[in-house]
Amino acid sequence: MKMISGLFALLLLTLSSTSVRAEGNVGYFGFEPDIITNYIGQSNKKLGYIRVTVDLMLTDVKNIAIVEHHTPLLRDAIVQILSKEPEETIKSLTGREEIRQRCAEKLKKLLKDETGEEIIREVLFTKYLYH
Repeated sequence: MKMISGLFALLLLTLSSTSVRAEGNVGYFGFEPDIITNYIGQSNKKLGYIRVTVDLMLTDVKNIAIVEHHTPLLRDAIVQILSKEPEETIKSLTGREEIRQRCAEKLKKLLKDETGEEIIREVLFTKYLYH
């Protein structure tokens, strides 16, 4: 019984130290300035605007230079997605999450096409304001 519990403890220690090492080289990149664009209002005569602070979680901190180089392409993709959204999607919590996921998919695909590597782990909206 002691041997089994000892092996279990050793297994847990090995797994936890492995996950710590895997997370150690994660990098973050924040778009400066915030992304601001118009969106379609409910009456189609009124435009609203949205301001989003976007941060990218990168698979490796060494990829920050690659993301900086492709920032105009990535910003344009986010603006294109946001500007096509209707007001009810922009203003709902589920819509916000759908937009974030769509942005994540698009940005991951763009960088994969440009570099051949998986660079972005996650897209984060750290500020999300609309009017």
